[in-house]
Amino acid sequence: MLVIGIAGGSGSGKTTVVKAIMEQLKGKEVVIIPQDSYYKDSSHIPMEERKNINFDHPDAIDWKLMCQQVRELKSGKTIQQPVYSYITCTRSTTETVTVEPAEVIIVEGILIFTCKELRDQMNIKIFVDADDDDRVVRIIIRDIAERGRTIESAIEHYCDTVKPMHLQFIEPSKRYADIIVPQGGHNRVAIDVLTTTVEKALKQRKRHRK
Repeated sequence: MLVIGIAGGSGSGKTTVVKAIMEQLKGKEVVIIPQDSYYKDSSHIPMEERKNINFDHPDAIDWKLMCQQVRELKSGKTIQQPVYSYITCTRSTTETVTVEPAEVIIVEGILIFTCKELRDQMNIKIFVDADDDDRVVRIIIRDIAERGRTIESAIEHYCDTVKPMHLQFIEPSKRYADIIVPQGGHNRVAIDVLTTTVEKALKQRKRHRK
């Protein structure tokens, strides 16, 4: 199996890049492993206190489970991916998503390159870069639409948490990337180069198996 890691700051366009790659790889078996599914459960913390959790810090992620499930997929096993709610900041204890092993595994998230054990499982590491101004606008719109924030709280959250964590953890992790995609998902030339690289890697793996 080919494991592709796609990292980048919040609002950089990672999801757009993932979708573009999947469109180019039609006919191939592809599964997505989103970092957002692996946030640690916070149900034991009072609701008011959950709002203060720093979800942009590596400590917020259950790396042990995420690494384990990627390994299981690579070994041909089916996994039960957790389901996480941004609204309640909890991980379901009863609901999971069944994920079957596939030819291509795409691991996606802002912090995935900060975990060495996870990085070491990746064959291709991609960092999606974007201007800070573009990211801020996308983050604020997303936080209001999907996470129940007001415009004031969305701006405050960006200044107090998202920006400092980006500078401390996410931007430095760019050095681990094999390929950096500037302009996010709007860079069609970079997307074409990525898909060509992926298809070439898949062909090489098939030749090695013969």
